[in-house]
Amino acid sequence: MKSGLILEGGGMRGVYTAGVLQKFLEEDLFTDYVVGVSAGACNAVSYLSRQSGRNREVMIDYVKHPDYISVKNFLKKRELFGMNLIFDEIPNRLVPFDYNGFGAAGEEFVVGTTDCMTGEAVYFHKPLSPEELLAVVRASSSLPFMSKPVEYQGRLLMDGSLADPLPIRRAMLDGVTKPIIVLTRESSYRKRQTPLVRIAPTFARQYPGLARALEERQRVYNESLAHIEALEQQGRAIIVRPRNLHRLRGIERDQERLAALYVQGYRDAELMVPHAKQFIASPTTLTLERSS
Repeated sequence: MKSGLILEGGGMRGVYTAGVLQKFLEEDLFTDYVVGVSAGACNAVSYLSRQSGRNREVMIDYVKHPDYISVKNFLKKRELFGMNLIFDEIPNRLVPFDYNGFGAAGEEFVVGTTDCMTGEAVYFHKPLSPEELLAVVRASSSLPFMSKPVEYQGRLLMDGSLADPLPIRRAMLDGVTKPIIVLTRESSYRKRQTPLVRIAPTFARQYPGLARALEERQRVYNESLAHIEALEQQGRAIIVRPRNLHRLRGIERDQERLAALYVQGYRDAELMVPHAKQFIASPTTLTLERSS
């Protein structure tokens, strides 16, 4: 039986995941396998490197940095988020990332990205050098229209949550039988069709695969969510997700709102830890009652 964490993206809503993983880290709750996309991948790496409090510092304390989210940067560089700040200055100088600790962690780690030309999900597995790790997590977090694609291994890559927003099937293909899924939307949420391609035909011609992924994203997300919720009903998965997003947007700079969502994630995980540990340790997933 193989346990796994599946981490959704969601931009700044990822502070909820940061709170969940902080409590998991404090309780030494680790799974055999972790897969993340976009903000989920960003949160995963500090959890795997065992750096307590790092996700909060990066996502909340630095959000007021003038280059973290900047309209000026977007007008000059076509990047709303300061990608060099987030994926170079912060991990390498300002809030140093423990590359050795990450490399020594025994968990499998997978990052999901989207190929801009084919639209397919492309996954990268540990081991990864520091340069490779930053490149693939940056690619997974590069949002269409707000960031530039990352060129890596002969591909143009962007946001991993486009081709495979809830990578439960990837995890199960990799052998996970006990998934714990951390979502960043409330239980009532279902994705709606976004007609981005129709209002950006030049973008669609430049990145045809990405355009297809955007068109299919609603169906893929909602089908994956239905699959995850069916697993939970059968006692074969645990879902952790926010009850109240505090009107948080995917692009958010209000530190009080961000902190409130972080604390909610931490407290939800606190309630979940005994059940999650039992779920991981049990010889079967079917004997556990669904968590409330």
